[in-house]
Amino acid sequence: MKYSKEAKPERAGGGGAGARAVPVALMFLFLCGFSFYLGGVYSTGRTFTFFDADATTATTTTRTLRIPLSTKQQEESAAVAIANSSEDEEEVEFPECPADYQDYTPCTDPKRWRRYGNYRLSFMERHCPPPPERAVCLVPPPAGYKPPIRWPKSKDQCWYRNVPYDWINSQKSNQHWLRKEGDRFAFPGGGTMFPNGVGAYADLMADLVPGMKDGTVRTALDTGCGVASWGGDLLARGILTVSLAPRDNHEAQVQFALERGIPAILGIISTQRLPIPAGSMDMAHCSRCLIPWTEFGGLYLMEIQRVLRPGGFWVLSGPPINYENRWHGWNTTVEAQKSDFDRLKKTLAGMCFRLYAKKGDIAVWQKPLDGAACYDKLTPVTSPAKCDDSVDPDAAWYVPMRSCVTAPSAKSRKQQQPPKWPQRLGYVAQERVSAVPGGSASAMKHDDAKWKAAAKRYKALLPALGSDKVRNVMDMNTVYGGFAASLVKDPVWVMNVVSSYGPNSLGVVYDRGLIGTNHDWCEAFSTYPRTYDLLHADGLFTAESHRCEMKFVLLEMDRILRPTGHAIIRDNPYFLDSVATIAKGMRWTCDRHDTENKDNEKEKLLICHKKLWSANKA
Repeated sequence: MKYSKEAKPERAGGGGAGARAVPVALMFLFLCGFSFYLGGVYSTGRTFTFFDADATTATTTTRTLRIPLSTKQQEESAAVAIANSSEDEEEVEFPECPADYQDYTPCTDPKRWRRYGNYRLSFMERHCPPPPERAVCLVPPPAGYKPPIRWPKSKDQCWYRNVPYDWINSQKSNQHWLRKEGDRFAFPGGGTMFPNGVGAYADLMADLVPGMKDGTVRTALDTGCGVASWGGDLLARGILTVSLAPRDNHEAQVQFALERGIPAILGIISTQRLPIPAGSMDMAHCSRCLIPWTEFGGLYLMEIQRVLRPGGFWVLSGPPINYENRWHGWNTTVEAQKSDFDRLKKTLAGMCFRLYAKKGDIAVWQKPLDGAACYDKLTPVTSPAKCDDSVDPDAAWYVPMRSCVTAPSAKSRKQQQPPKWPQRLGYVAQERVSAVPGGSASAMKHDDAKWKAAAKRYKALLPALGSDKVRNVMDMNTVYGGFAASLVKDPVWVMNVVSSYGPNSLGVVYDRGLIGTNHDWCEAFSTYPRTYDLLHADGLFTAESHRCEMKFVLLEMDRILRPTGHAIIRDNPYFLDSVATIAKGMRWTCDRHDTENKDNEKEKLLICHKKLWSANKA
């Protein structure tokens, strides 16, 4: 809310007039201030408890407010009863969103695409609705939804009713992406460039890149991931893949991936950097992802070059690789494909990559471990240009991509390469960790010990954690990835989220062989509804209370949490009281507990369970 300047009464010519103006002005200011306070109370969900002058106990006062689905949908609003009892309890009820919100992705909403330009498909990037257009309602599950099939069976099948999209089945069944079998989808592991199955495809790739077999390659990025079969196969090889796809006419590629229990986020390489720090990925992959890699001066390749670690690999299959044998099926000419391949090799060589291996439909390029001799030849005016130091290469939240090559700093060139997985979990890159206030190897070790004890406490309170009932986990406010490290032996994967408004420690998380993304919790996350089994929020509301409205953060948590899923909220009791009130209005049930340190009164746990409910057809 904007504050207006206080209006001052004009000075009257006579003293009597001025004397009369003073109490009027004071009354005006008092009424304005009181009305502003009332507005603040109601907008933050606070209520009043009134006391009788002669009574010693509070009287119960109930007010009914109408909370609209959004400020543009007040006609469809539902009543919200806010009641104070002698125990200071409040009751809040949120309405259900319309049925067509079942796959609602607020910041990548196709209904709003026409507002944005077509340049480089930028309309598919994040464009979050302004506050007046935010939906204030509970996203319903599809008709017939039921708890997902458990891992590892979910890698090969999921319930049809949970992701009821027939388009992708009819259009991609000939490529063996998936097929409908009765009440479920089956994933045979096919793809456009791996008709013999993803296993055989990954085997050939591992022959070309031996580091995929010995723990050297641990983190990977799959651009244009389809239903994430490549990322799913690599999990059994000890490689964590962030599968990336936009919200497009393939309906729900990312939702299929997450329904299968495979890490994925909504995203597109367009005009903004990916929400990933520089030098994070051991491998990046494109299997006929249709990204025009050499256009715009190789801009999209420059983003791949930024996110790859020194010594990392870029793998490409599809046009123009193996054009000599494939060009007939690409509706092109052999000359055009040869020209494209030559241009691709030249562009990558200009960025200091070398062609590492090539066999059949797969070509592999490697980013240099040091590359000083090559990078030093580049300047801000060469082609390609070398990035100057004006923008932090790790900055990645709404940061425009730059048409330049990100050269590693002299300090990072001297940095020891991380050990192979799983020893890598304890690796500390001093340059990265020093970006965190008070960050050091000993601080990270202390953090790991804290989360190891916390995870033990969590499992005692929530036995599903550590079993096959929990697969997709999000740590909503991490620093070093310690909670994820404590679960590394469990059948889960963890999406580590580092605040875009705090110290950017996400590079530390990737250095350890874990995955994650930057995010601002004042906005919706880049995922579909019902995609996580467990949300862990450590100090999130304390950290963001000055910026984000609690109601919207919790409604977003409800959107992305699966029915029957859980949220572990670790925070100051002051915030947990308000969280519990809103959670009840979202149809969650919550229990309050001590942390592993029972004597710590400044930090408690709220463990919440989201119920499975059916949409109101009326």
